[in-house]
Amino acid sequence: MRQIIVSAPEAEMEHIIRRAERLGAVDIQVHRELQEADRISVHILTDRPTRQELTDGLQSVLNGVEDWRITMLPVETTIPRPDEDKLREEPKRAGGATREEIYNIVGPQARADSTYLIFVVLSTVVAALGMLTDSVAVVVGAMVIAPLLGPNLALAVGVALGDGGLIGRAITTNIVGVGLALALSFGIGLWWPVNLQSSELLARSTVGFDGMAIALASGAAAALSLATGVSSALVGVMVAVALLPPTAAIGLFLGAGQSTLAMGAALLLAVNVVCINLSAQVVMVARGITPRSFFERKRARRATWINGLIWFGLLAALGALMWYRTPVAV
Repeated sequence: MRQIIVSAPEAEMEHIIRRAERLGAVDIQVHRELQEADRISVHILTDRPTRQELTDGLQSVLNGVEDWRITMLPVETTIPRPDEDKLREEPKRAGGATREEIYNIVGPQARADSTYLIFVVLSTVVAALGMLTDSVAVVVGAMVIAPLLGPNLALAVGVALGDGGLIGRAITTNIVGVGLALALSFGIGLWWPVNLQSSELLARSTVGFDGMAIALASGAAAALSLATGVSSALVGVMVAVALLPPTAAIGLFLGAGQSTLAMGAALLLAVNVVCINLSAQVVMVARGITPRSFFERKRARRATWINGLIWFGLLAALGALMWYRTPVAV
């Protein structure tokens, strides 16, 4: 559940309350603001299925009104509990995080700030040394702290919302993160003797269609956990998709002069990136993550089709390359 707090001029109180009641608010409380006598705060308790519709409705009511704000707060519990019979009578909706909540999560992840760069450096060092020493535990630790999944999810959200600024920031952050990881792992490969007998390192030099299926499922799980607000699942998804180890493996192989193995790791990385973005885009469409206005939805729909065709084409090309590289059994 969420508590939505609407701060607006008192003249809009009747419209706000009427819209909240019509859209299934669980509870509505009105408070006068102490600083200004002609302003009110309406506290609206809402459950998950009606959250997005209610937020959109309130924005429609306040469109054109000056000096208003909508704040959404998480609710751990509420006493007395909502009337379960009343909730069961309401139409079933797909429920989940609102577009505003999703944007609030992925927005910071699309910025290549100092924290992001530090985590890329740390996770790259951990992943590279874990693969060089053939330590599964260390490599898994690198997957958990690696921040490369965030910009890819931000890209999918940006396309779904038709937000060119978010798309641009996500692409830039992706490029910066992968480039930094490649440069750092290449330096480690030049300086540190590369153990070509390491199973953890060699495992990142090949990819099969089973790996493609895992990446598609993991990308869908990441997007679904984001869209439904179950963010705790993201750690497991990071481990499953493992974007950073293949990136670090490319640099290590190049530093050791193993260009053929580096190409295999690059193919694995490309498959993971494409599968994450394609499956995440499908989930965003299936969950109905779209902008609020008609013209923004129209623009976002066009961007989604173009983006989907690009990722699907890349996936088909990568699948053909994987088939070509697969040795034929005699």
